[in-house]
Amino acid sequence: MVTQAGNVRPVKIEEEMRSSYLDYAMSVIVARALPDVRDGLKPVHRRILFAMHELGLRPTSSYKKSARIVGEVLGKYHPHGDAPVYEAMVRMAQDFSLRYPLVDGQGNFGSVDDDPPAAMRYTEARLAHVAEEVLMDIERDTVDFTRNFDESLEEPKVMPARLPNLLVNGASGIAVGMATNIPPHNLGEVCDAIGYLIDNPEASVEELLRFIQGPDFPTGAEMKVKQGDSTSPDLLQAYSTGVGRVIVRAKAEIQETSRTGRRQIFVTELPYQVNKATLVGKIAELVRDKRIEGITDIRDESDRRGMRVVLELRRDAQPEVILNNLYKLTSMQMAFNINMLALVDGQPRVLNIKQVLRYYVEFRQVVVERRSRFELKKAQERAHILEGLRIAIGALDLIIRLIRQSPDVDTARQQLMEQFKLTEIQAQAILDMQLRRLTALDRQKLEEEYQGLVKRIADLEALLADPAKILAVVREETIALKEEFGDARRTTVGEVVSEFRREEMEPHESIVVTLSQRGYIKRIPLSTYSIHHRGGKGVRGMTTREDDAMQHLLVADTHDLLLFFTHKGRVYACKGYDVPRDSSRATRGIYLPNLVNLAEQGRVCAVVAVPSLQSQEHLVLATKKGIIKLMPVQAFANIRSSGLAAMNLKENDELVSARLSSLDKRAIMVTELGRALVFPLGEVPLRSRQAGGVKGIRLGPGDKVVSMDTVNGERMLLSLSSEGFGKLTPLRNFPVHHRGGGGVMAFRVSDLTGPLAAAQVIAEAQEVIVVSAKAQVFRTNLSEIPVQGRSSRGALVMRQDAEDRIASVACLPGAFKPQPSKDGLRPGRPG
Repeated sequence: MVTQAGNVRPVKIEEEMRSSYLDYAMSVIVARALPDVRDGLKPVHRRILFAMHELGLRPTSSYKKSARIVGEVLGKYHPHGDAPVYEAMVRMAQDFSLRYPLVDGQGNFGSVDDDPPAAMRYTEARLAHVAEEVLMDIERDTVDFTRNFDESLEEPKVMPARLPNLLVNGASGIAVGMATNIPPHNLGEVCDAIGYLIDNPEASVEELLRFIQGPDFPTGAEMKVKQGDSTSPDLLQAYSTGVGRVIVRAKAEIQETSRTGRRQIFVTELPYQVNKATLVGKIAELVRDKRIEGITDIRDESDRRGMRVVLELRRDAQPEVILNNLYKLTSMQMAFNINMLALVDGQPRVLNIKQVLRYYVEFRQVVVERRSRFELKKAQERAHILEGLRIAIGALDLIIRLIRQSPDVDTARQQLMEQFKLTEIQAQAILDMQLRRLTALDRQKLEEEYQGLVKRIADLEALLADPAKILAVVREETIALKEEFGDARRTTVGEVVSEFRREEMEPHESIVVTLSQRGYIKRIPLSTYSIHHRGGKGVRGMTTREDDAMQHLLVADTHDLLLFFTHKGRVYACKGYDVPRDSSRATRGIYLPNLVNLAEQGRVCAVVAVPSLQSQEHLVLATKKGIIKLMPVQAFANIRSSGLAAMNLKENDELVSARLSSLDKRAIMVTELGRALVFPLGEVPLRSRQAGGVKGIRLGPGDKVVSMDTVNGERMLLSLSSEGFGKLTPLRNFPVHHRGGGGVMAFRVSDLTGPLAAAQVIAEAQEVIVVSAKAQVFRTNLSEIPVQGRSSRGALVMRQDAEDRIASVACLPGAFKPQPSKDGLRPGRPG
């Protein structure tokens, strides 16, 4: 480094970096980012207000161009960029940013939609009425001043701040290694708390919170902080420690339109610092992605009279569920994090609410005392002059003769001092006195002024001698402040209520969940699909792109937990009712990664519906290389949004099947070339999620597992080939072997049938839905499918187009009674 003498002194870079960064950090903390606990202002805001005060921009004066004000601040007090100064001034003028704006702006100063303000050359400003309370008595030696950056002028170190600005307007700022976030409060409540603290210095935080009900945001909204008649633990903790949070919700109401009978949601107030335009866009995005269902239209009808966002709902929509989802998925509900960090004697400290109020009261005591001493000094100086004038009036003829006989002013002054025992100041005042002051009326006014000053001096001396009287003055001024500027709360205080539990709002319903090869998922009521006969061609199940294909079809309940297993062994989860509902079969649905945070290249290979995580059932996984794994269902109780590892796979292996089963069942693994192996699940050891599996079936050359299922009792194995051939085979025809064997023939594979595409264990009383790769859905009774032995090839179950193939199969409960097809489609003709 280069010293002042011009010498170069080598230093270690780490030491210089440490020293320089520490200097920078302290500068940011003390002189930029954090407010002072006394006036609640950062340096830039303090300088703006002082510059406007010096320019004479009183609330009753005319406006002045913002560029003129910014230039005054930059040139005299704040040697930084003009943009930050203008931004700080703009924020002090925004009634949606400050609870009690300190600047009265004229022109475009931005909006709650985050519209930028007009350039400083267009806007004008002056001090707001409440800002006078911040600057009150600044000319009466109430605060210390310091030299400005070039030592040509003086600026105040702190404002006298009769207004408790730190609490009523709040503050936010990011320093180095620390940040502050103090919410705004209601002035009337803060003044009441100050008065109570003055009367009860030992008051607890809980007592003070009887007056301060919590933050009072300029944008209103609703705050959940009460529990009956007491303060919530969260709010009590935040104000007791200085760190915590409060939950703020948008104000919304549900109304029914008289014309159409449809219900609407009206949003009239938003949480603090929420951008309305961004919120409307987010809601539209959620509706477009079908993460929120039931909203048909969104309109922003806000104007200068207030905010109004209208959400039109479908006739069958549940407004409470929609509103709850809006609170959960958007900034209509947010947590305001409180961190009451402020500068105390130049040091950053986290303060509780009582400490903030106490520091304010102590500062106001100092201000009142300094103001009183200033006024006492001025009163004593004036009384001293008046005493000399009273002496002069008592000996008026003698004094006039003395002055007329004096050769010059200095001689007259000296003779007055000697003959009447006057001070130089008194003698000069007599010499400066105008002859008109010698009238009887003026002599009476002079005497009245003197007697008033004597009384004022006595009062000020008594005030300064008694700290209790100073506190009483602080209290009186606080009451006067409340009477002049106090207003009603904008943020309403509500009781802490639990969120609508969606599972309580959603009815139980049997649904069909479909997932395409490209990842589009949807759910529709099971009753949408009608019965067909064997050989029928089916109806359209969902709309897919030409290069897309149906991959999975699952029958579940809306309250089931859906587990999505990828071929790489990860699992993701959502509830059945989280899958967007479609009223029509022929829609594509939504993209699965918009519902669950599916990792890149994560192809879903199995979907399992879990009715309860408290059951004693287990999850069974199988891979294409014949590996099987068994895990308790509780292992999937807490699946993160990023998913969990369900199975550790070996190189070139993939997960192909997953089933929910009890341990008393047997497993059956079926291969592409028509082999099947049945063995007890009890032979499969329990493993952790991160572990791999064990050998399930021994595969021949070119073979791989296409399906794994579980067996219990007298059931059938439904086998379907890629070309639409299928059959039912009694499971008693399959001998039970030990795990790890090669299995027996289950299906005769040929060029006509194509390789085995799907196999599933079913009950005789069930119905079946078959889905082709091109999204043809075919539903039929099992009685339409022939029962054949293990070595047969089956019969044609579903006709397909030349390039189509069977993709998946799902079984329906036999007790289900289908409704007539809503689109008028008749059952297909037998083939």
